[in-house]
Amino acid sequence: MSSFDSGLPELTMPQMLRQQASQIPGRIAIRQKDFGIWRPYTWLEYWQRACHVGMGLNALDVSAGGRVGVLSENRIEWVLSQLGAGTIGAVTVGLYPTSPAAETAYVLDHADVEVVVCEDQEQLEKVLERRHELPSLRHIVLIETKGLGSYSGDERQLISTFAELEAVGAKAYAQAMAIIDDALARQTLNDVGLMIYTSGSTGKPKGAMITYANMRGVAPGIMERLGLDGSDSHLSYLPLCHVAEQMLTTFVPIYSGAQVNFGESIRTVQEDLREVAPTLFLGVPRIWEKLHASITIKMQEAHPWVQGCYRRAMRACAPFASKAAPQRTLAEKIIYAFWYWLILRAMLNFIGLRRAKVALTGAAPIPTDIVNYFRTMGLPLVEVYGLTESSGMILGQHPDRYLAGTVGEPILGVEYKLGEHDELLVRGEMVFAGYYKDPDQTQAVLLDGWLKTGDVVAHEGGMLRIVDRLKDIMITAGGKNLTPSEIENKVKASAYIKECIVIAEGRKYVSALIQIEFDTVAKWAESQGIAFTHFRSLAEHPDVRQLVQEAVDAANAQLAQVSHIRRFHLLTKELDHDDGEVTATMKVRRASVYKGYAEQIEALYA
Repeated sequence: MSSFDSGLPELTMPQMLRQQASQIPGRIAIRQKDFGIWRPYTWLEYWQRACHVGMGLNALDVSAGGRVGVLSENRIEWVLSQLGAGTIGAVTVGLYPTSPAAETAYVLDHADVEVVVCEDQEQLEKVLERRHELPSLRHIVLIETKGLGSYSGDERQLISTFAELEAVGAKAYAQAMAIIDDALARQTLNDVGLMIYTSGSTGKPKGAMITYANMRGVAPGIMERLGLDGSDSHLSYLPLCHVAEQMLTTFVPIYSGAQVNFGESIRTVQEDLREVAPTLFLGVPRIWEKLHASITIKMQEAHPWVQGCYRRAMRACAPFASKAAPQRTLAEKIIYAFWYWLILRAMLNFIGLRRAKVALTGAAPIPTDIVNYFRTMGLPLVEVYGLTESSGMILGQHPDRYLAGTVGEPILGVEYKLGEHDELLVRGEMVFAGYYKDPDQTQAVLLDGWLKTGDVVAHEGGMLRIVDRLKDIMITAGGKNLTPSEIENKVKASAYIKECIVIAEGRKYVSALIQIEFDTVAKWAESQGIAFTHFRSLAEHPDVRQLVQEAVDAANAQLAQVSHIRRFHLLTKELDHDDGEVTATMKVRRASVYKGYAEQIEALYA
């Protein structure tokens, strides 16, 4: 394997946190919003509190290599648990707070979690409900104490509060800080620091073991490609049990010294964005589609004069959307400046991204029209690509060299080649250590140090374009190869459509299951005087079907004849995680959806 000079100290994340606390003790590392007030924490406070949490876990007999679960939305206690576990050599296991009890129990059991940190009573109840299935679990730490008084006996003995954990740890640290010094002296880059469970779109979640070398290996390439340094600020809101958020909340900031902000909750993201005005923002396609929909709704409510300005601004700025601001001609700069001060500035303020020097989309395919929409507005949105198994982003567009529809080029330290069927294979220090307790699956994806990504790629204009998942490529009854994500993304570019699931494998023609974007369609229906009472009544209205038909026709006009959607079925309910139709990260479980809607699918071919 080739090595490269990352320019970063050869330190694990806990060791690096200690160094930042020594070198920039007074600089703000984290801000957390509680009850409407942003509370800052310095690098020194971050380190000290992590040590207290580590010593508290040590008092609960969590040993080096032991597993600590975290079941919570993003907040400072999440990263304190993670870095605290790291200070004593333990391994953090993140869990989705939206997962049902059965899925939560599966991960806790499979990962052999000994102590789990729960955000509130709702998460605590999920663990207690399946306590009998968790032989390794010895203790539960509760962050928010509301409802704690309702527990007694053995259950209460099992639970302590996060404040108690820190207090016990602070006392122990004052008396024996050498425990952490010794643990960090023994810690190496090859140690596993984090286990991230894949979302399980094709089966049971798998526990990817991420070493400190992986974290350190991916950070410099991300920083170089996106132009990040210690002056940056980020709003952490995507699940921290997902590698995409980990790389921007812990991996990069701990090495660069950048600031991380935790908002009030996942429900207040847009308000928090306006207050933080971060320099960096990561959104999965669903977030960008939602922001696009929210602007669409806002414009439908606006004065006709404002609507006219908006349309003219977007038309005027569209021709140079692919250019970075410094690359525009003088005429283009004047055109953009005029429309920026007239209307675009207010739109960027509305979504809270006026100060963003770079914005990212990744984790799933996104319609090119959506990316171009935000770039036209002046937001430097770029596509990036990575996997859990690559410890995050390994391909990314250059902010100043954008090519629509591609995911750019490999970052620093990444080697790549194309395997069978043009599958992308990558190698580098960021490639994970393997799946926990699953040597067969590990062997299936790791070949002589090369990670088989499972994604088919093509070269385009010196960049790489993701064609589709290898397993998702479909062959029609006529023998034509189709890439469903290309078709689906053309349809989902419409602000009125949330999901499109293509059916084509072994079929005479392409059909689809389509789910409307309730908020925007509801707003449109109100403007048309269409009465409805709930999702189903709206989706079943003939005028809504015609609206969707127009979106499908617009998508078909951009596709080859063989890829045209000939028929579609409108879903009468939203796809749901609890029903097994989507993963915790809202990726569609195709097999589950095909099975659940078998009757409707067959009707499309009747």
